[in-house]
Amino acid sequence: MMQRGAGLFDELVVVLAVNPDKPGFLPLEQRSRLLRELVAELPGVVRVEVVQQGFLVDFALRIGAAYLLRGIRNTIDFEYEKAMARMNGRMQPEIQTVFLMPPSELEEISSSMVRGFVGLPDWERWVQACVPPCVARAIADR
Repeated sequence: MMQRGAGLFDELVVVLAVNPDKPGFLPLEQRSRLLRELVAELPGVVRVEVVQQGFLVDFALRIGAAYLLRGIRNTIDFEYEKAMARMNGRMQPEIQTVFLMPPSELEEISSSMVRGFVGLPDWERWVQACVPPCVARAIADR
């Protein structure tokens, strides 16, 4: 999604937003470092920002963004993202939400699924099939 977004926009800001209801598997600083490693290879102007509180749409307005790029893997994601896009539109009408679908080989992968593999027999093989190599190494090191 980041690669496709980098090709669509003059500048892409990848936001690592903290959800207090969902503790991350890896520490925030490590997730941020991994994202920076991944976006370093992308074309164009791409940067990573961490948003620890507040609404993403307000952050987008503060940095002068015109769009929120969101991924939709399935109908469950679509219903959630549709509601979120409408709410964001009410909060900041000048920010548009753009939806992209991932490649078919990635559409069923979720962070919950990857976390569920950890500790099972041969789990490293399955995690490596789902995430970039630097992320797989970080999960294995944890």
